[in-house]
Amino acid sequence: MSELFGTYQPGTSLWHRLGAGPKYLCLLALLLPPLILQNGIVTLAGLGVTAIVLLTTGLGPKTLAIPWGLVFLLALLAGFQVFLGRPDLAVVVAGNLLVAVWSSRLLLFTTPGSELVDALIAACQPLRFVGVSPERVGLAVALMLRSVPVLLGAFTSVRQAARARGLERNLIANVTPVVLQAVAYAHATGEALAARGLGERDN
Repeated sequence: MSELFGTYQPGTSLWHRLGAGPKYLCLLALLLPPLILQNGIVTLAGLGVTAIVLLTTGLGPKTLAIPWGLVFLLALLAGFQVFLGRPDLAVVVAGNLLVAVWSSRLLLFTTPGSELVDALIAACQPLRFVGVSPERVGLAVALMLRSVPVLLGAFTSVRQAARARGLERNLIANVTPVVLQAVAYAHATGEALAARGLGERDN
């Protein structure tokens, strides 16, 4: 996950000093036009602008690097559209996905995770009027962000263990231990929240 979306890198650029709220708005400004207009020229322009913005973070070309898994996925999506006779959509579909990844990195490379969650909680304050707790929303997002790397790590370790035993093609050997670890992690997290009274309904 960190290879795909990046993790916080300290710096002194304007983006590092800017608050999380404005950066969320910048992400939407970069992402929404290509997604809404679905036009190849707009997508290519979005890619160029997003790349320039990422380079202004002062973190170097590494902000634009993409893992081989994503390269394969982009090529597969583009190739499928070309096969269907829509080369214009090949640019739009693959390009918009890359814009989404790069624009997300603007947030994740320049903002600590705690600030991202705090900004989300602040943005969700109006939801109090319909009975939704912004703090619970923030907690759910924080737990999700914490859980994804844990589950990916479990999948990687299980896959390596299965490969060592010659069972890399055995679906049960690859999936069952991950499911068990995920359930155990969920139970442990739930018990930790309940011990702190966070699983109870507000009075």
